[in-house]
Amino acid sequence: MIAGRRRLALAGLGVVAAAGAGLRWLADAAQAPAPAQPAGYRTLAWEDLVPADWDPLRRFRERNAGRIDGSVREGDPREAALMREMRELWDNAPTRSELNGAGVRLPGYVVPLERTAGDVREFLLVPYFGACIHSPPPPANQIVHVVLATPRALKTMDTVWARGTLQARRHDSPWGMSGYRLDGVDVEAYAPPR
Repeated sequence: MIAGRRRLALAGLGVVAAAGAGLRWLADAAQAPAPAQPAGYRTLAWEDLVPADWDPLRRFRERNAGRIDGSVREGDPREAALMREMRELWDNAPTRSELNGAGVRLPGYVVPLERTAGDVREFLLVPYFGACIHSPPPPANQIVHVVLATPRALKTMDTVWARGTLQARRHDSPWGMSGYRLDGVDVEAYAPPR
């Protein structure tokens, strides 16, 4: 049986692969023809939220350059330190302030934060299935805190298009640190491209 810390370490490192797959799927979705969108709303892909010069793994690659085996073994005191360092780096991931005030439309998965009479008013929008729920949260610039004007009937991991006004604004929640806030005008079920 794998110890809890080992699972967390593997999940933290494995999230990169999962995020890549999720980003590719949602990037394809954002690029593909979709139902008509209201004028003034730009469809974004998840990579559009990441500054071009930010590489979340650069520090770790540089540290392990030239080493035969850069892994940290289970129980090694460096394991917990590495996970803390990675979490701090990802929680402080830079955002793109030039997107402030933009009307955007973004596909993703729902992680409910606040329910009113069974409906969701606030949620995290994440780029891949299971983010923040079944795996450690992705970097903050890959989590959007959505606040709807009118609560909607949404479930955990529903796939949606969220539309509204984007701001680079951090929000700490039990499920992860978001780097953006979307004041939601609308949310609709995701329809796959045809």
